[in-house]
Amino acid sequence: MTISSLRRTTPLVGLASLALVLAACGGDDADTGAGSTADSGSEASGGGDLNGNLNGAGASSQAAAMSAWQAGIQAVNPDLTVNYDPVGSGGGREQFTAGGTDFAGSDAALDEEERATATERCGTGYIQIPGYVSPVAVAFNVPGIESLNMDADLIANIFNQQVTTWDDPAIAELNPDVDLPSTGITPVNRSDESGTTENFEEYLFAAAPDVWTYEPSGVWPVSGGEAAQGTSGVVAAIQAGEGSIGYADASQIGELGTVAVQVGENFVPYSAEAAAAIVDASPSVEGLPEGDLAIELERDTTAEGVYPIVLVSYSIACQEYDDPQTAANVKGFFSYIISPEGQQAAADNAGSAPISDATRAEAQAAIDLIQTG
Repeated sequence: MTISSLRRTTPLVGLASLALVLAACGGDDADTGAGSTADSGSEASGGGDLNGNLNGAGASSQAAAMSAWQAGIQAVNPDLTVNYDPVGSGGGREQFTAGGTDFAGSDAALDEEERATATERCGTGYIQIPGYVSPVAVAFNVPGIESLNMDADLIANIFNQQVTTWDDPAIAELNPDVDLPSTGITPVNRSDESGTTENFEEYLFAAAPDVWTYEPSGVWPVSGGEAAQGTSGVVAAIQAGEGSIGYADASQIGELGTVAVQVGENFVPYSAEAAAAIVDASPSVEGLPEGDLAIELERDTTAEGVYPIVLVSYSIACQEYDDPQTAANVKGFFSYIISPEGQQAAADNAGSAPISDATRAEAQAAIDLIQTG
């Protein structure tokens, strides 16, 4: 089992793209007025009582889901504007802990240093809840081939640039009925610090430890391939280069070919259901403060029907804000994200896996910690 607990070094991300003055955390005594139930879209989103600007930044993998969440909450709160800059998980955590945004989205849980910084920024504490669960697809561009079987060692060797052509015997052995071309392989990775990268690295580190010896960090460790900014950049690079292969949130890969990953004796293609299976089977991280629901994923599972390359994207916020309306907006928006309506909207728009009722109950309890005073 692995958890992202290593120190990350993130370059300072400029806030000019938001061009907004944001509320910092603090302690005015006030009633937030936010709805805290997830029984309906109206109740979960504050029943029309939310207004002003709510500003977040972070994981680009959430972009499609975030669009659905923005539309859903703003439909019942027309005076509320939710802004989200998909700068990447590292940039989102950096901006949030520095006090530059009201909330963050991250495909990797806060590490020990970031938890301390978030607590300092927020004063009374922070919350971190899983609201978006999605498979990370290993996607490729080889004309005429829609799917290939690969085990963890083969995937690691490809991205470690030890397997360099598509007709390599290691690929052919697992795909005996596929006519493989001699085209060269171009691995594509994220150029920015990325929670998607960290999740992919965690899988390789756990499932192919003899091949992939790099400690997961969110920063790509191998030079010589092609690098691209954000999820959309990686997908565009794969689409543009015949023979390319990369990793990206499955919701954004379009018509690219994909890898079925060996788990136990079977090869499992990505799906929302297979991704959800590993989340429900994995324990919570021990020793975290109240409101932090980080999950320790079983990346090396051999359980049947489980897809192990999965990201759990977290929504991160303060438990207390200076401005009572900001607290109400965050509380209402997060309640909508985890509500059945919000989860279904994300599934429809992004192909994500809705969280379970048990996870929803735990997440709502964390959201209910948000208050002023």
